[in-house]
Amino acid sequence: MTSARSAAPPTAPPDRLTPGARKALVASMVGTLIEWYDYALYGAAAGLIIGPLFFPNSLSAAGDLAAFATFAVGFLFRPLGGLIIAHIGDRVGRKPAMILTIALMGLATVGIGLLPTAATLGIWAAVLLVLLRILQGFGAGAELVGALTVVAEFAPPRRRGFYTAIVLSAPPAGTLLATLAFLSVSSVPTETLLGGLWRVPFLVSAVLFFLALWIRRHMDETPEFAAAQRRQEHQRKQAVPAAELLRGSWRQVLLAFLSVTGHNANNYILAAFSLSYLTKQAGMAKPEALLAVSIASLCGVLASPVGGLIGDRIGAGRAMGIGAAIGVLYAYPLFLAMQTGDLLIVTLALCFGYGVVLALTSGAQGAFLTNLFPARYRFSGVAVARELNGAIVAGNTPLIAAALISAAHGGVHLAAGFLALCFAVTLLAVLLARGSADNPRTEVAP
Repeated sequence: MTSARSAAPPTAPPDRLTPGARKALVASMVGTLIEWYDYALYGAAAGLIIGPLFFPNSLSAAGDLAAFATFAVGFLFRPLGGLIIAHIGDRVGRKPAMILTIALMGLATVGIGLLPTAATLGIWAAVLLVLLRILQGFGAGAELVGALTVVAEFAPPRRRGFYTAIVLSAPPAGTLLATLAFLSVSSVPTETLLGGLWRVPFLVSAVLFFLALWIRRHMDETPEFAAAQRRQEHQRKQAVPAAELLRGSWRQVLLAFLSVTGHNANNYILAAFSLSYLTKQAGMAKPEALLAVSIASLCGVLASPVGGLIGDRIGAGRAMGIGAAIGVLYAYPLFLAMQTGDLLIVTLALCFGYGVVLALTSGAQGAFLTNLFPARYRFSGVAVARELNGAIVAGNTPLIAAALISAAHGGVHLAAGFLALCFAVTLLAVLLARGSADNPRTEVAP
């Protein structure tokens, strides 16, 4: 009896992370931080400097639309990158897929920082900018999805919401770093900023890129992926993950796709569109607008894990539904607050968006999405749903909001209606899920 007991493997505390899980959590957070630093950096640049640098012959409004169009281009290629890299993640392993995503994103962002402008290359500067945005989007298409998958598969099932929410606090942290990067150079004369200082925030990402690459090279494979692979060896050769996904879980893909609509629209109104609107239409100085977004982003960093804890307590779907319902009511007051151009009012409105609405729709999102799919095609399932929505909703939201405000001759009611509609779609999706995403799926080795 004694020897049998001593031979049994030790059981880990049910709510604690193993050393390998902690390493994976750090690797996922750093990579996701870089992704959102890169994307928020470009979003801030699109609202402030991309127009005059790469579309200098356009009128102000046309230049803004062109800049936001290049922002949207990156999202159009995220689903393709997500699908291809997720296929690698489901067939070869999570680790090689995560290394590939960070390599592509790092190369693209540093490339933008080194890119000659229209003053040097003319129209070819804009062409190269679009190509780098495509590369950046291709890599980013699997970054957050992969991070959520890895952490969900390492985390204790009852704490999946909390630990994936820690990863989901990295996007507002990346937004905060990007905004602070531009805030640090925003007080200089415009000529100096456009003359070359704008490159510094992009080139700084090289340091984060090499750090994340080093961490990921030392990351372990997830136990759930390993168990799923062993099961496939015992049963049959695994089909193409995307084909198996669409054959067996098309309803879950649809629900996952719809569920992130409100979150994506809200996030890119707050992180990308707000800077352009506040500085060019609401009359705020650039440092004030950047400060408001920075404070609000910090609220998102701190509040997202709380949203994950709430999801663990009441169910991820219920937490997302509450956030979406609040978002429907929040949409119009947000735009009215931004319209005032008052630093205090704008900061409070953005903080509520990040600290309450986004905390619930983002903090519970990781558990909601990963619970929908089994491990053998979880990476592909979350990637297809999340990145298709990103291409259609997230990437186009700043462009749509700018166009709707222009169509309303400066009025905000159409843009607010668009945001409220996006939140209503999320609410419908989580109601249709009917709690099916509240129970964590886990793989056990055969």
